[in-house]
Amino acid sequence: MEALEPAHGAEAGRGIAAYLLANVSSLADDMLRYIAERIPEVGGDAELRGLTLGSCSSNLEAVLSMVRHGIDVAAAEAPVTALEHARAMASRGHSVDVMLRFYRLGHEYFTEKLSDSLTDWIEDPAVALRTFIDLERFGFRYIDRISSLVAAEYVAELDRRQNQARAERADLVRALLAGERVEIARAERVLSHRFTGRQIGFVCWVDDRGVDLEGFARQVGRFLGAGHSLVVADGPLAVWGWASITGDVRTSLTGMATEFPGERENVHIAVGSPHPGAAGFRTSHLEALRTRRIIELSGRAAPSITKFSDVALVDAISRDLDAARAFVAAQLGALARDDAKERSERAALLAVLDAQGSLATAASTLGIHRNTVLQRVRRAEERRGRPATINIAELHAALTVCNVLGASVLHGSEPR
Repeated sequence: MEALEPAHGAEAGRGIAAYLLANVSSLADDMLRYIAERIPEVGGDAELRGLTLGSCSSNLEAVLSMVRHGIDVAAAEAPVTALEHARAMASRGHSVDVMLRFYRLGHEYFTEKLSDSLTDWIEDPAVALRTFIDLERFGFRYIDRISSLVAAEYVAELDRRQNQARAERADLVRALLAGERVEIARAERVLSHRFTGRQIGFVCWVDDRGVDLEGFARQVGRFLGAGHSLVVADGPLAVWGWASITGDVRTSLTGMATEFPGERENVHIAVGSPHPGAAGFRTSHLEALRTRRIIELSGRAAPSITKFSDVALVDAISRDLDAARAFVAAQLGALARDDAKERSERAALLAVLDAQGSLATAASTLGIHRNTVLQRVRRAEERRGRPATINIAELHAALTVCNVLGASVLHGSEPR
């Protein structure tokens, strides 16, 4: 390019833009090499390299054309190849910062190109400096605008892919819970969850927001023995979780009470029993849901940690709550009242039955004197209207239901 005369300094920027436009192809190739040397992510990805070249070429052509024709930078729109490059970066899992480095380095390359060559094109140093400042300012504003546009497209593509992934995960979980035929290899890949071990379903929920339930559920999974748990949101206040266990299964949840300090105080946890394979995935989940129902019927406050095996009998009897109330009333008579005296008498009678008739063991369990236990058992039998030795199994079941569900199955109470 011949040097521009000082008298034509006002047109120098447009002249340089016109000259560079004629060499966009070689300029884009050179810019690609400059970027690829500094961003290793471009290296072995032929498709990404091609999109990077296309983005370099289209952005160079756009910005130089705008300078040449005096178009305001506010009119700039991201080229199609630049938007596709952003989508490709999102699909490959590269961060938005890595994606924007392409633009920062492209701007750096263009600035170096101008600073190295401008004095060859413009003899007057003052005109050269003024032209450099004008072109650099325009270039910066162009990159600033285009960076925002491609970043927005990157985020939109990431959201689309994450939504698709969530939808696919949700569809697979739904199919598994419905007992539909599912390709297990695909399910394991999409859900990042193994079905070869025993499956333990659990549910965590809160009464108010403010707890990271998904993070909390992963801690529950680790406590149960899973290195990684599958966690699915069930609205804003609950999550479903599954732990795949290949080794020993914890039979006691006692240690969980001290495992999670702080936010555990606001969380209910219902845990199903371990069952094998994909069928176990569904069965244990249903048990966890049924355990949650029992916890909510009982009205117990958080924190509560309950295994299905501890409430299975109560769950079976209370599937029909009206029938459960009738059963309790038939077995307990006047003892089925939600008053303090009746509660203490039911507790004493249940403790004796649990201890297979040992008053001493029952007294130790309740923390009261043996004679007090005996007195309460006698009053309980009077209220019942028959001895505790009549229909022992039914009596024990009715007392267990009352002990767990309380007012929900007692006289005059309504379901919670």
